[in-house]
Amino acid sequence: MKLHMQILIALGLGIKRNWHIFFGIIAGVLVGLFLYSHTSGASGAILNLLNFIGQVFIRLIQMVVIPLVVSAIIIGITSVGDNKQLGKFGAKMIIYYAIITVIAVTIGTAFSLIFKPGSGAAHYISQNAATEVQATVATALQQQQGKILDLFLNFIPNNPIQAFADGNMVSIILFVVLFALALAKVGDVNRPIVSFFESVFAATMKVTDWIMIFAAPGVFALTASAIASFGMDIFLTIGKYVLVLFAGFAVQMFIIYPLFLRCFSKVSATMLFSAIAEAMMVAFGTASSSATLPLTIACCEKRGISHKISSFVLPLGATLNFDGTALQLVVATIFLAQAYHIHLTISLIIAIGVLAIIASSTCAGIPGGGIITISLILNGMGLTPEQLVVGIAFIFAIDRITDMVRTVLNVTSDAVVAATIADNENEINYDLLNNPQSYEEIA
Repeated sequence: MKLHMQILIALGLGIKRNWHIFFGIIAGVLVGLFLYSHTSGASGAILNLLNFIGQVFIRLIQMVVIPLVVSAIIIGITSVGDNKQLGKFGAKMIIYYAIITVIAVTIGTAFSLIFKPGSGAAHYISQNAATEVQATVATALQQQQGKILDLFLNFIPNNPIQAFADGNMVSIILFVVLFALALAKVGDVNRPIVSFFESVFAATMKVTDWIMIFAAPGVFALTASAIASFGMDIFLTIGKYVLVLFAGFAVQMFIIYPLFLRCFSKVSATMLFSAIAEAMMVAFGTASSSATLPLTIACCEKRGISHKISSFVLPLGATLNFDGTALQLVVATIFLAQAYHIHLTISLIIAIGVLAIIASSTCAGIPGGGIITISLILNGMGLTPEQLVVGIAFIFAIDRITDMVRTVLNVTSDAVVAATIADNENEINYDLLNNPQSYEEIA
């Protein structure tokens, strides 16, 4: 079966798997239209209830950010095991992941600035809210002006416990990465600590599973409240945002990945995409890089990429490399900035791009894990998600759909980097990779 047909089948399977989310969106549209056309006291009370439910959903998913980020980073870095491997492949892996992610952020920024997806949302934002947000950003930028070194100095926590209490994600990440590297160096004595964080990660993912049960009513509430407030015109705004996002995804998938493979290896993009087709389909259906990881490893190992490379690159990639997420974070942030009439200077655009790369590297490979970390970028602009509640509602209302597509990019980029390093290190079997008829079935 052709690869494009496999992707189309994945689309249908993904919709079938997540029928309750799509039902929540459709039901939210219908209820929102009814409330929009009936402006009574009862409708106002229902709208308040829907706003409350939507806020509960947003706060619940924000609640799990720190434990997921901390445990995922520690598990990813300490899973390498062999310190020689860490030194031999680590630098090359970081460089390749950085190149792909920077390109993704550049594409997202360029498309957002050219097509302005947030311009149509501006009239949905109250003037008071926009003025408040603009003043907050201006104050934050003024405080940072001429203090670039202080900005980087503030990334280093003088009290990690305080950083955790304040939710200062950049400081938390820096501390956790250093701590994880130290754990990786001390050998087997790290097992009690690593086992603890493996338990934290597993438990937090279970909590996230419980929260995602609330995804359908949460999306329903966000969609219904948005439609009830603004009518069907909102989908013209969301549609432009989605089109910009998907155009960026398509360029990254079908142009950047093949060019990257051609520049840095002899691997055929067509053959690699064919080899990992099952992983791509599962990534779309689950919207989870972590859930797809065993299948990604199996596809790579059984189709020509050595275990040495797959076992090192792919787990770290599933934990730290999310170029599809970075692309969306940039588009979403610029969408919000345009909707609230925040003046985008060159320095602010660069800051958004850098923070998007940092934020994408800290998100967990779970459904909804990517867009949650937009709070890190907003924090760097002096904002909180609560200040941008209308714009955030737009983004969350259709996040499950975009999440499924960006997860395919995240998983594919992991395989692209793994295949490139395997080629560089002569750890790839081209006779197997280029012969789909000999592929082993993935259990």
